[in-house]
Amino acid sequence: MISRRTFLASGSAAATTLAIRSPAAAATAAAKATSAPRPSVQLAVASYSYWHFRTAKVPIATVIDRAAELGLAGVDVLHRQMDLPERGPLDAAALSHLRQLKRHAFRRGVAICCVSTHQSFVKADPAELEAEVAHTRKCIALAAELGCPSLRINTGRWGTTRSFDELMRNRGIEPILPGRTEDEGFKWCIDGISRCLADAERHGVVLALENHWGLARTADGLLRILGAIKSPWLGALMDTGNFLDDTYAQLSAIAPHTVYVQAKTYPGGGEWYTLDLDYTRIAEILGRAGYQGWVALEMEGKADPATAVPQSLATLRAAFG
Repeated sequence: MISRRTFLASGSAAATTLAIRSPAAAATAAAKATSAPRPSVQLAVASYSYWHFRTAKVPIATVIDRAAELGLAGVDVLHRQMDLPERGPLDAAALSHLRQLKRHAFRRGVAICCVSTHQSFVKADPAELEAEVAHTRKCIALAAELGCPSLRINTGRWGTTRSFDELMRNRGIEPILPGRTEDEGFKWCIDGISRCLADAERHGVVLALENHWGLARTADGLLRILGAIKSPWLGALMDTGNFLDDTYAQLSAIAPHTVYVQAKTYPGGGEWYTLDLDYTRIAEILGRAGYQGWVALEMEGKADPATAVPQSLATLRAAFG
């Protein structure tokens, strides 16, 4: 029990304290009110962070272990990095491998949040386009087998620049196929993706179309495709490092349509180029768009992943909270 005098005295002291602190509190509240909201995200690491096609493959199970040790919620699996033939069928051996990975991820408390595939729908030959559609449908089933809710897909490109290194030297720009038009390329791509959507819905796998060179090298190209295909099973994958010009304006343009994010970093200098990305600004762009989802680190620097991945995650954690 406390006396009335003690209660009044303590109340007076509290009021005095509040009066003293209120200007600072008001300033803090004002700063919060004027700052852009941070998106509510889950952080993951892409297996690509540990393997850039230049060395022996780093096993996906190893990447899952690294993610668990780093306290990450998820792993983005690069299809070409798996211990499977990329274009082979989902036979008994493949299914067994997928189920072992799924079990391993479960035991480590890590979600497989995306499977990143490669395909090209920019195909003038109907038989070649059908082969790419069949490959993508198989990858949808593969993702579903892993319990994975999203599949990274590409538009593909014209293929007139054979070397990827040369393509990067040309800033992702390549000539259109002789005798063809850009409109034809978009038509083939829209047709190919559309033919995969029934499988995506049936398996419950969202297709995330990346700004990954080709027809989606620009925000306008990516949005042209999304605008032509109205489906809740298709959205944009924002790769923060793939808009080399007007980066933040283009990221802002696709942010409202983004269903998945891959965040590039370049410790030790990039494999092909280096961008100085402001992740606080990118987080604000996604926050204003109301993004709530995954942000997967894609460390594309030449530094040792053992140190570069934790360093990069510290940057993302600081930006996204």
